[in-house]
Amino acid sequence: MTHPVADALPLTVGIDVGGTNIRASVVDGDGEVLDTVQSPTPHSERALEDALDRAVRELRRRHRIGAVGLAVAGFISGDRSAVRFAPHLPWKDAPVAARLTARLELPVILEHDANAAVWAEYRFGAAAGGHNVVLIAIGTGVGAALLIEGTLYRGTHGVAPELGHLQVVPHGRACPCGKHGCWERYCSGTALAETAIELLATDPGRSTVLAREASRDPGSLTGRRVAGAAQDGDPVALAAMADFAHWLGLGLAFVSDIFDPDLIVIAGGVSSSAPLFLDDAREEYARAVTGAGHRPLARIRTTQLGEAAGMIGAAELARAVLGEPGRRSSRVARSGR
Repeated sequence: MTHPVADALPLTVGIDVGGTNIRASVVDGDGEVLDTVQSPTPHSERALEDALDRAVRELRRRHRIGAVGLAVAGFISGDRSAVRFAPHLPWKDAPVAARLTARLELPVILEHDANAAVWAEYRFGAAAGGHNVVLIAIGTGVGAALLIEGTLYRGTHGVAPELGHLQVVPHGRACPCGKHGCWERYCSGTALAETAIELLATDPGRSTVLAREASRDPGSLTGRRVAGAAQDGDPVALAAMADFAHWLGLGLAFVSDIFDPDLIVIAGGVSSSAPLFLDDAREEYARAVTGAGHRPLARIRTTQLGEAAGMIGAAELARAVLGEPGRRSSRVARSGR
C-alpha cells in the first residue's frame, strides 16, 4: 500500500558507528531499510568524520535525505550533540553533531546504540505495544536501554542505564571497565567463551571438539564458536550455555526488581542463539525475581529487527527532528502485535 503524501517526505539515514565497521542505511517512515553502504571504521577523529561524510553523500546521490542519526556505543551528552566517551572510537568530548551538521548541511543527532535499538523495536518490532520496556543487547559485552511509557530514559547526564556493569559476583572476573564481577563478564559472548575455557581447564581430559580447538589455539574459542558447538551437542559448550542462561535469568530478575518492566527484549549477536538458552533463562528469572509466584512476570522476547535495529532507530529519531513521525510498520501488523 502506498502513502502518496508521506512518501513525498524526505528519507532519513541511520548510521551504526561500530568499532570495526560503519553501516549507514536509508530508512523510510515505515522503518524499512532501502539502501545501505558500509566501510571500515577509521581510527582518528578526522578520518572517522570524513568516512561518515562520504557515506551520507553517497546515499544522497540516490535518495532525498532530510536528516541523519548516529547510533554510537558510548556515552552521549544529554542534548545528544556530543560523544563524551566511546571505548572503541576516537571521539572524546567531541561535538560530533555540530561538526557533521556543518559538513553535511543536514540536521544530525546522536544516540546511544542501545537506545536507538529499543526505539526501533518499539516503533516497528518486538517492543511494539510495550509500556515499560528494557532492551538487553548481548554481544561482546552487555548494552541496555530503558523505555518508560514510550519515552527513552537517559538519566541525568545521558548515560543510563549501564546494566552490564551491575556487580553480580563480588571480587569476580575482571572487567575492562575497571571493576570486578560485572554482569557482562558472565552473560555475554565474551563470557560464554571464557566459561568454556574455564570448564576445559577444570577437566582437561574431556574429549570434545572445543577441547581440541582450545589446545591448538585458545583464542579461537569465541562466543559464536561456543554457541555453534552447543548446537552440535558438544558437552562443554552445552555446560557453558547453561551457565550463561543462569546468569541471564538472574540478571533479568535484578532488572525486573529495579524497573518492573512489562516487556524485555533480548538483542545483540548472542540473541541469534536464543533457542539454546532462552527457555532456561526464563525459568531462572521466574525463580529469582523478588516475590516469585506472587507477581506478574515481564514478557521476554528476542529482537525482531536484528542487527539493523540501531540504524533504524537512529533514522527514526532523526525523523522526529524534522517533525515527521514515521508510520507504524506493516511488519508489526503481520506479527499480530
